[in-house]
Amino acid sequence: MGHATENPESPALPADADAHTDGVNDYDRFAEAYVRENEDNPVNAYYARPAMLALAGDVTGHRVLDVGCGAGPLSAALRDRGATVTGVDASARMLALARKRLGDDVALHRADLREPLPFEDGTFDDVVASLVLHYLEDWGPVLTEIRRVLAPGGRLFASVDHPFVAYTFQEPRPDYFATTSYTFDWNFEGESHPMRFWRKPLHAMTDAFTTAGFHRVLISEPQPDPAARDLFPDAFRDLSTRPTFLFFGAETPS
Repeated sequence: MGHATENPESPALPADADAHTDGVNDYDRFAEAYVRENEDNPVNAYYARPAMLALAGDVTGHRVLDVGCGAGPLSAALRDRGATVTGVDASARMLALARKRLGDDVALHRADLREPLPFEDGTFDDVVASLVLHYLEDWGPVLTEIRRVLAPGGRLFASVDHPFVAYTFQEPRPDYFATTSYTFDWNFEGESHPMRFWRKPLHAMTDAFTTAGFHRVLISEPQPDPAARDLFPDAFRDLSTRPTFLFFGAETPS
């Protein structure tokens, strides 16, 4: 499946140090078009977001950090479920759209995940990182920072492109066991935007969580929301029979 129909939530950082200068992963260039195309599509509205919410479960009274919050649809859903939500994103235009959606209910911060997060130790009960980590070559620093800002016993829920999908994205296929990048163009409303993601093998993903101090790492390959069966029958068939995203749950020691 091509990434033109599998657009993740906006990242909280560029893919590499040159992203601001070479135009790669520049969500400020297409924020509004991105939201119009992805707000209610089957991959995001009926698969990625419901799966994250199901993993998080009851968040009533929880302090939740939404890393890579984009225009705020996941933040809004968590808020509506009783959480006190804080969002971070690198894109100023995405954050402006999030502010329109969320009003003053959610604290929003512009942040680059290559830098320390602007929060004290143990600030949050939960962190969600929906389709963000695959913009990073090295997950270690950001997972260490997320671990720092989580309270003892805090939970992290993350999703990424499924490694099997990322591995088959180009021909000839790369070394599955190597960490490699791949580039492509997203097209929104007649304009093309260069993107770069990073792929890594499954064991490297789980190792990154444990190295950062997380334990009880859960791996999930959920099914789409059944409501998509009638609304998007072709997409539902694809999402329910082929790998698309991989979801993780992890905890900090109590």
